Amino acid sequence: MIQAFKDYAFREALDSEPGFSPKIAKWAIHCNLEGRYLGVLPLGDVEAKKVTGKPFLKCPDLSLPEMKTGGSGTRHFLIDAASVVALFGKEAGSEKARVKHAFFVRILTEAAVEVSSLGPAAACLGDPLQVETLRRDLEHQKAAETDNVTFLIEDEYPLEGDDWHDWWRTFRLRFSKPADMSSDGKSMRCFLTGDLVKPVATHEKIRGLSSTGGLPMGDVLVGFKQESFCSFGLEQSANAAMSASAAKAYQAGLNDVIAKGQNLAGTRVAHWFRNRIAVEDDPYYLMLDPKEADLDARDRAKGLLESIRLGVRKDLAENSWYAVTLSGAAGRVMVRDWMEGSFEQLLANVAAWFNDLSIVHPEGHGLARSPKFMAVLGSTVRDLDDLASPLVSQMWRVALRNEAIPSAAHAQALGRFRISVITGDTPRVAGVALLKAFHIRTARKRQDQENNMLDVVRPALNPDHPSTAYQCGRLMAVLARLQETALPGVKSGIVQRSYAAMSTTPALMIGRLIRTAQFHKDKLASDRPGLAAWYDRQLSEITTHIRDQPPSALTLEEQSLFAIGYYQQLAHRTEKKDEGVTNDQESL
Repeated sequence: MIQAFKDYAFREALDSEPGFSPKIAKWAIHCNLEGRYLGVLPLGDVEAKKVTGKPFLKCPDLSLPEMKTGGSGTRHFLIDAASVVALFGKEAGSEKARVKHAFFVRILTEAAVEVSSLGPAAACLGDPLQVETLRRDLEHQKAAETDNVTFLIEDEYPLEGDDWHDWWRTFRLRFSKPADMSSDGKSMRCFLTGDLVKPVATHEKIRGLSSTGGLPMGDVLVGFKQESFCSFGLEQSANAAMSASAAKAYQAGLNDVIAKGQNLAGTRVAHWFRNRIAVEDDPYYLMLDPKEADLDARDRAKGLLESIRLGVRKDLAENSWYAVTLSGAAGRVMVRDWMEGSFEQLLANVAAWFNDLSIVHPEGHGLARSPKFMAVLGSTVRDLDDLASPLVSQMWRVALRNEAIPSAAHAQALGRFRISVITGDTPRVAGVALLKAFHIRTARKRQDQENNMLDVVRPALNPDHPSTAYQCGRLMAVLARLQETALPGVKSGIVQRSYAAMSTTPALMIGRLIRTAQFHKDKLASDRPGLAAWYDRQLSEITTHIRDQPPSALTLEEQSLFAIGYYQQLAHRTEKKDEGVTNDQESL
């Protein structure tokens, strides 16, 4: 896994030199060549509601151990928080803040002696009156004290130049400790490269997980602080020996992957490919963020898979994928899942995901559009905030690995469907799709057994489905439509009063509902005899499948088959050729 992060960093040409790191600045202190302050400028997308910031690929950066070695007040160079650069914020008057600000100004002034291009920036911050104006401008523009601030001299950003690099490399040596941490003072084999190296004492922290339980300052991926984690008399990171450049490389790669990832219910999911691919060819894009104007995700995945197998897209056939699910906890990076494999297999799994979720449109007009991943998860809870992180991680793996859907997701989706039906709300299509996919994937797992649902659980209505529970769901749908047709506008119908009992103990309810339906047919027969006869034949056809002994109780799996039968019967459109019945009079 760590090797994959390192390889990614080299492929993306990320700077892996110790002492440098990519950062995002949200504000720029604009000054002229004489060091006169001209104003503070927001960086990034100027039309966005919030300041997005501008990324700089190579910024000066001190690790936490280096800052500890430097002592109180030690800070970074050229780019830092507004509280440090401008003494801005609630803690601006504290002694600690003043020491940090003084250090930042001092090393900027020191660097300007050798790097003349930094002179205007040093002169600007060296004038207390200009710094006071800067603070007022930051407050007026509603900047946060933690926002990173850098410099814009005339029309150039010093961070985009390289004339300060050598000075910074030399300056960092003041904070360096001996790198050799081996027990005998000799070099060790690098965990990543296999070279003989002097292992770095500690690894830099991983950033970007603060929204998933991590710390704003970063979290440790490789660390051996406690003695119980150490072996063979080795100390700290000598237990996983790496050179400073190798450790920096994997850290740069992982930070970039995290930055490009997406939060899913308390976790950060990130992915990449061995070779870059276009966004429209990315299976993750199809699952997480398909555009409405694009070809349906199911058809897009199927088309890409076919092009690979026909040899048209050799570039994709030879590619590989990697995916990681992360979160932060107590200052450490928690790796919740790691996956990798061939691109073709990933695409086949994603195509299978959409195919298993395919379900008829609620109005019967072909198949419903393929749901987004979060829409599928959302069908299991009342609100997305109620999603549990373990279930999200598990379902993410289910989708990408073509695994069986967990019982917990099935039970929750079934519960939400039942609530929607009883309360009169429109059931979520993604929820019904999830119930269908559950049976298909469970059947694949049990394919050596007789009870195989692969051939009978279909996207649309299957009148010959062998499950009595499915047929009971169909019967419930026909009875509900019959009542609605005979008594339009009824406030509390049989669905609201009887769905819960019928979907769990049908033997207790069928007789009562059939007797009630007779009154509805009699009322309908006086006005629309053809339609009443049509309903009668529908009920006869379904009850033939149920036979004389409906089940006394349904298991959870049978209850979801009941729900699928109910939904598909309501969505079914059938031609009515009886006398007095036209195609658009009634939909079942």
